[in-house]
Amino acid sequence: MAFQAHAKNVFFHILTQCNLSCRHCYINPEQHGRQTLDIKTICKWLDAFSAQGADSNVIFLGGEPTMHPDLDQAIRHARSTGYKSITVDTNGYCFHDILDKTSPGEVDVFSFSLDGPTPEVNDPIRGKGSFKICTKNLQKAVKKGFGISLIYTVSTGNLKFLDQMPELLAKWGVQRFFIQVIGLRGNAASNASDLNQLTRSQWDSVVPVTAEKAALLGIETTYPKVFLESGEKFECAGKVAENYFIFPNGRVYRCPLCEDYPIHSLMFEDDRLKPVSGLHEDRFFDLNIPEGCVMNKLIQPGNVEYGPDGDPLYQVACCLLKERVSPPDQS
Repeated sequence: MAFQAHAKNVFFHILTQCNLSCRHCYINPEQHGRQTLDIKTICKWLDAFSAQGADSNVIFLGGEPTMHPDLDQAIRHARSTGYKSITVDTNGYCFHDILDKTSPGEVDVFSFSLDGPTPEVNDPIRGKGSFKICTKNLQKAVKKGFGISLIYTVSTGNLKFLDQMPELLAKWGVQRFFIQVIGLRGNAASNASDLNQLTRSQWDSVVPVTAEKAALLGIETTYPKVFLESGEKFECAGKVAENYFIFPNGRVYRCPLCEDYPIHSLMFEDDRLKPVSGLHEDRFFDLNIPEGCVMNKLIQPGNVEYGPDGDPLYQVACCLLKERVSPPDQS
């Protein structure tokens, strides 16, 4: 799946507060802020992107976005100002009766996060009782007619259970499956744990096969490209696509790998979006290196293996480049 050059994706963290403390959470309050944006600010910042003219998709995130008491108002404002699609990423607790306060006509997708096919696998990663609550609300959302996606953050701690997910998702009526690579940011970067990134052989032997399995069950499946094949061209989304990652302290990043550092390229000041001067992430996007992604090389270099001559054995793809496997009747 190539980057969609004319699409604009706005990943809007409207707060950083969460009721869970997932072991791989990427939120870093020291860098992202601890405040909860008020609804007026949310609407003004949404307008800053919808006014730019291109087709825009917005994804509401946190922390846990459903903890915001005015999320339903933010959704309606995004819909009224012309956003092409609206997604809510949730841990499944669905606070403030959000499934009852919104409708499938207002929210295109509720995307639930689950990291195992059973409580025994999921709960040690995401929190005690989270599997039961998440799956209960997921099935409620299905019955209410919402589009449903499920995000599974795969690591060495839950890789061997990934192939059990497609049958469960088909049983629950989930339409989309997103297999996510664990990022070495936030908790995952600072805490010693067994939730490590996969090697190329681990990823290639399990993830694509599981994606095909899910697609055969009627579930559209997406996963990061991660490792480029020999001869494939490296492309940086910062150069060929428009992705914006907004945080409550006003920082706006173009690359999610940069989010643990104050090198954001844009900033909201007095509710106006302004470029940041000096050294920031945009300066790195034009660099060409044998390893592929510059930010990956700088921030999580363990993703790359080298041969005896010191040359990388493969290039790491931009983290925003995805593979999509569609059900046979949609191909």
